Amino acid sequence: MLSAAAIVIAVLCVAASAVRLKFALVPTGMVPEALEVALSRPGCEGRAGGGLELAVAREPSASWERALFESLRAPSPQREALVNEQLTELDYLVQRWVRVPRVCASICTSSGFLLAATVLRTSLATPSDAMDGQAVDAAVLQAINVAAIGLAGAAFCVAIQMRARRAAASSALAFDRLVGRLERAGRDGGSSGRA
Repeated sequence: MLSAAAIVIAVLCVAASAVRLKFALVPTGMVPEALEVALSRPGCEGRAGGGLELAVAREPSASWERALFESLRAPSPQREALVNEQLTELDYLVQRWVRVPRVCASICTSSGFLLAATVLRTSLATPSDAMDGQAVDAAVLQAINVAAIGLAGAAFCVAIQMRARRAAASSALAFDRLVGRLERAGRDGGSSGRA
């Protein structure tokens, strides 16, 4: 019974940590690398996105991207502030649930040890004259199994945390490149339009 409780806790913690990894891998509705590839196609140069903006407008989950394109269309004094606001929003999106895997690892470890102690207490609560060596060994082995489930859940949560940290850094870098490229395309398109 307590082993099943440890398994449920570990699975729920790993699932919550996986949500954090999802937020780190794809913080917005669209993958920045795909947007960069689309931006490098012929016909997108010299304009702030070209047909890419229309594709983003049709994507229901790309609200951040739509707000970025709106910011890039703003007049020059406001554009920098609006783009910086979008970058701040992106930072929030990338960092969503950043502490969840760490907290989940702690929950898995603590619950594993608590349930293992409960197994030992309930198993060894019988009168000492009825306890033999095999009963003590079985109780200790069951407690070790319960603790191991908690530690395994914690290990998965820590692994997910490490992967999410790398993914968040990679996502932030890819979005920085994308925004820089869109800003350059907007300036180039704007200067050629005025000339």
